[in-house]
Amino acid sequence: MAFLTHFPVAPIHHHSSSLFTRFFLTPKPKTLLIFATLSPSHFSSTSTIIPSSSSSSSSSSSSSSSLETFQEISLPEETPLQIAQEKLFIPPDTEISSEKSPRILRGSNIVLSKYARDAQIVSAEFVKSSVETDACPSDGSPEFALVGRSNVGKSSLLNSIVKRKKLALTSKKPGKTQCINHFRINDSWYLVDLPGYGYASAPHELKQDWNKFTKDYFLNRSTLVSVFLLIDASIPAKKIDLEYASWLGQNQVPMTIVFTKCDKRKKKKNGGKHPEENVQDFQELISKYFDSVPPWIMTSSLTNQGRDEILLHMSQLRNYWLNH
Repeated sequence: MAFLTHFPVAPIHHHSSSLFTRFFLTPKPKTLLIFATLSPSHFSSTSTIIPSSSSSSSSSSSSSSSLETFQEISLPEETPLQIAQEKLFIPPDTEISSEKSPRILRGSNIVLSKYARDAQIVSAEFVKSSVETDACPSDGSPEFALVGRSNVGKSSLLNSIVKRKKLALTSKKPGKTQCINHFRINDSWYLVDLPGYGYASAPHELKQDWNKFTKDYFLNRSTLVSVFLLIDASIPAKKIDLEYASWLGQNQVPMTIVFTKCDKRKKKKNGGKHPEENVQDFQELISKYFDSVPPWIMTSSLTNQGRDEILLHMSQLRNYWLNH
């Protein structure tokens, strides 16, 4: 398999983060995932606290890296369960009552927990590029790594998350796409942009280097809360994506699957499938590699679908990580 040739099979590595044990090492469900979507009417107007207008204007003027606008992130209300419980991702320290319906993030299988707070992004700035894990920022802040096949829409998603059209362009300068790129968020945590895999035009030597330091980063970065693996939902599952997901699962690296380009609709008469169908197919194909269901979110950088859900999910993982 192409990916496994880049990341040789080795004895199972237990990731330094305790999150994998708490998230994934539970009895494997016998049924497969199904797709569920909650309509916008299921979302309330209650939200996390946002900065006042005065603080937002001062932040924008004081730093070029600060966001120009702040938007509320709505929390979903309790909703009738649309997915079988064993197919949900239930965060640690979260209980589901038979008498009370859980709150599920729209276009995902993720249950909202009490740790979902402080989700809004106030500032974002590029910090540094590194070619080895030891050279990454060492302040101990939690981080989330974005990785995916070339042309999956990683830079677009990163810009959508922070609402900055050109933030990820920093990593497109000569040489930067070959590095581990750290972006400081709210001066308290990091988004990490990793080199895309499967880029056919890259020299073999560069591919080997990228895979070497990316693998080392996954296995040895103690502040890595979760890898966000981007999968193009507008096309059928690619072998290299399945291999990447299986490698992360076999090495117990905490992972969230982010399905991109979910706004694209292929015409049925041309043999294309809707994103929802590709999402379900991918989950069925990787189910054998995981003891329990990994979290997943459907997104579109064009419509900003999934942006708030990603931020809420990141916030609950991050706050749990900080408290444990």
